[in-house]
Amino acid sequence: MDKIAVLIPCYNEAMTIKKVIQDYHKALPEATIYVYDNNSTDATAEIAEKEGAVVRHEYMQGKGNVIRRMFREIDAESYLMVDGDDTYPAEYAREMVDKILKQKVDMVVGDRLSSTYFEENKRLFHNFGNSIVRKTINHLFRSDIKDIMTGYRAFSYQFVKTFPIISKGFEIETEMSIHAIDKNMLVENVIIEYRDRPEGSESKLNTYSDGFRVIRTILRLYRNYKPLRFFSWLSLLLFILAAVLFVPVFISYLETGLVLQFPTLIVSGFVMLASIQSLFVGLTLETMVQNTRLEFEHKLFVINEILKGKPDR
Repeated sequence: MDKIAVLIPCYNEAMTIKKVIQDYHKALPEATIYVYDNNSTDATAEIAEKEGAVVRHEYMQGKGNVIRRMFREIDAESYLMVDGDDTYPAEYAREMVDKILKQKVDMVVGDRLSSTYFEENKRLFHNFGNSIVRKTINHLFRSDIKDIMTGYRAFSYQFVKTFPIISKGFEIETEMSIHAIDKNMLVENVIIEYRDRPEGSESKLNTYSDGFRVIRTILRLYRNYKPLRFFSWLSLLLFILAAVLFVPVFISYLETGLVLQFPTLIVSGFVMLASIQSLFVGLTLETMVQNTRLEFEHKLFVINEILKGKPDR
């Protein structure tokens, strides 16, 4: 088992990968650096191998797929995940890793948004999207993570081996953040200086398509992790709709003594039934989620026992 594993998912980062590996070798000389190449068409893998990194390949396209492979294959007491585009300075690596090894933190978030991100990042909609996602998740899940979508993070062995990765692409960071919040894991923020990509290096993140995936992921995870709240809001909306449909029918009945809008009354009744059903679905799923949390705590205990039995490299 490695003491520290530096994880670098890569897709066409030949321009910057050499410097990234050199920087993290200097910052964490005892670490093993893993570069997972995701179908690059340039010399990313060859350069990484020459610089002494352990190079492996993931042929399913997408950052989420790469991280899933990394988490499955690599055993370490602490993990540091960083992008291969040279936007995250290595001087913060030691502080982040020490929080995992010495303070038993489960996830350390490299917080770009509290420092230079908005000045360095020239993509206006990326800035806006990061702010919206952060505020939305912190509000919905009652948390205080400063940077939801940062690719600069450190993890414990327990986090890595209990994190169920569903996302295939860039929404993986959002999924990590919400999982840690929901499972009551210890999360800390480290403010980092962010620098934009060097000229000639292109971002793989599509502002609109990946942005919609992130929003969809938030809604999906909110439904899965907070079902009672989700279905209670749905129930309330359906109840209001049923009432809006029913009130004119009822007023007409009071005035004439007749039900003149039977189709509307029938629709109102079905919508009200859907409202009641949504509420009970939420209650049922909430019980299931509580049981899942109990099982997760037991799984953490088992993983911890496994960690104690693994020899260091």
